Amino acid sequence: MRVIALEEHFTVPELVARIDKQAIQARGFRPRTAPADGPSPLELAPEIGPRRLEAMDAAGIDLQILSNTGPGPDLVPGAEGAALAREMNDRLAAAVAERPDRFAGFAVLPMSTPEACADELTRTVKALGFPGALINGTTDGRFLDDPVYDDLLAAAVELDVPIYIHPHLAPEPVRQAYYSGLPSGAGRVLEAAGWGWHSETAIHVLRLVLSGALDRRPKLKLIIGHMGEMLPMMLARADEVFSLDAGHLERPISEAIVDQVWVTTSGIFTEPPFLAALLTFGIDRLMFSVDYPYASNMKGREFLDRITLAPADMAKLTHGNAEALLRLPSGG
Repeated sequence: MRVIALEEHFTVPELVARIDKQAIQARGFRPRTAPADGPSPLELAPEIGPRRLEAMDAAGIDLQILSNTGPGPDLVPGAEGAALAREMNDRLAAAVAERPDRFAGFAVLPMSTPEACADELTRTVKALGFPGALINGTTDGRFLDDPVYDDLLAAAVELDVPIYIHPHLAPEPVRQAYYSGLPSGAGRVLEAAGWGWHSETAIHVLRLVLSGALDRRPKLKLIIGHMGEMLPMMLARADEVFSLDAGHLERPISEAIVDQVWVTTSGIFTEPPFLAALLTFGIDRLMFSVDYPYASNMKGREFLDRITLAPADMAKLTHGNAEALLRLPSGG
């Protein structure tokens, strides 16, 4: 069974070292607690070679779609940020070129320089062969529905490639209001992987619907991870409670999201959220992912081995939907 994983991360430490440390701190990056029984994810992320391939092989993962893990060019404004995004994308393209049978790449974009994003997306798709881009949450408090990103969304439609909306921390005033005053480790996790990341991404998608951005671009394709970032359980309620206040929309909220959003399993390997995503989005919108190195390839594999789907549906989940969406070579 061919297995493709879409939310798999890398970094280039020497390029990250060029980002202003105060900008990194202001965005909310804080040290992670390293696991006692294994390597730190930050140790694994820079390596795109034998160690990563060994972990993929052990879990039966054939292809990773690699994306830059923060900090990244979105923290660097102006021409410097655009140049940093270009260099990171070129580094990724070089790594993919060494093993195109095992790796592909999502572009990183200079989100602090909106006028440069469409050009860099176009370059990476046409010149580097990337199948889309991944962005990390908001930039300077702006979501993708902000008019400054109109050209980026138009380019994604024109190129027919998806934008993966990956979680990131809420803007600083939100973090202070919601997540401060807790023990440091617990507060860090609550504002990030424990809750905040996922609610931020769900709000991002809902803003794209409610602003009319998806109606204006019905061919725009989005991907979100983590079994739908809590949206599957809320779509029916959203349709109900917005029914009297969303007359400007051409479709119900749930319809717009299911029409234009694909969901990966990244980082969540239990059945209840998978069933919610499956029942809400349908098998044609679900794709397997791990979230390496922040999640274990083997846990992802164990999840696949545990769930029960018809063979044709399992093939869609593990590789078929990704191949169709990203126009990857078919693995059969």
